[in-house]
Amino acid sequence: MTEKGAVLHRWDEIALEKVTEMLSRKVVSGEREMLVQVYIKRGCLVPLHAHESEQMTYVLQGALKFLVAGEEVTVREGEVLLIPSGVAHQAEALEDTFELDVFSPIRAEWAAYKDAGDPLA
Repeated sequence: MTEKGAVLHRWDEIALEKVTEMLSRKVVSGEREMLVQVYIKRGCLVPLHAHESEQMTYVLQGALKFLVAGEEVTVREGEVLLIPSGVAHQAEALEDTFELDVFSPIRAEWAAYKDAGDPLA
């Protein structure tokens, strides 16, 4: 961020990071929140995990089946799922899926494009 305020980001100018054969992402991060474009292939499983960040997942295309605090929730195109801070969750792509994730506070390990442990957690 600059002292003047706004910073413009263009998705088409951000490199696509291939996390696994099944998942790729583009990350834009501020000081307190993070926006991530995520491309997930059908059958990809993001393992059970929890983090400090509150997470909102907005499915633009496709569908994801989440397990959140032991409860199954399917999120489809046009729907947004809010996952509170510290709540264990996992996701499975039911179709090839394009979605946006918002995290607050930022996921420091994602901001640096370096994941600690499992690259999908």
